[in-house]
Amino acid sequence: MVVCETEAASRRADLRICLVVSRFNEPVTGSMEKAALDCLATEGVDAANVDVVHVPGAWELPLGVRLALAKGNYDGVVALGCVIRGETPHFEYVSMGATVGLQAVTRESGVPVGFGLLTTDDGAQAFARAGGDKGNKGQEATLAVLEMCDLAARLR
Repeated sequence: MVVCETEAASRRADLRICLVVSRFNEPVTGSMEKAALDCLATEGVDAANVDVVHVPGAWELPLGVRLALAKGNYDGVVALGCVIRGETPHFEYVSMGATVGLQAVTRESGVPVGFGLLTTDDGAQAFARAGGDKGNKGQEATLAVLEMCDLAARLR
């Protein structure tokens, strides 16, 4: 079944979306958050239906998403964070823990969760992906959630 863009856009106005954003590396995640909010507005999601929740860091993203889903009847959640490689293996543990945790929340809840977790080697790579020459992964993760919300509505 093909749905016209107008029908999808009218459905989007009623979507309830939550952004769960890491405060760690805030210059990067703040840019991603702004892009996600701008994207939701451009795509027709009513601002009154959008909540933003901040968590300390990327490690806390999965629990933040899980708590948000327990609180509200969200149609989708966008998880935004940034882990920059350092001198120790900490990067691998945090990146993998957040990734596996977000995957588990998505699988268990059945609610689309946008994966906006940057895992970069340095700050320059992070900024390039948070509004620089590599685009903005906050926007991309948000568009993915909206597409999955559209798919869920079509398949119901």
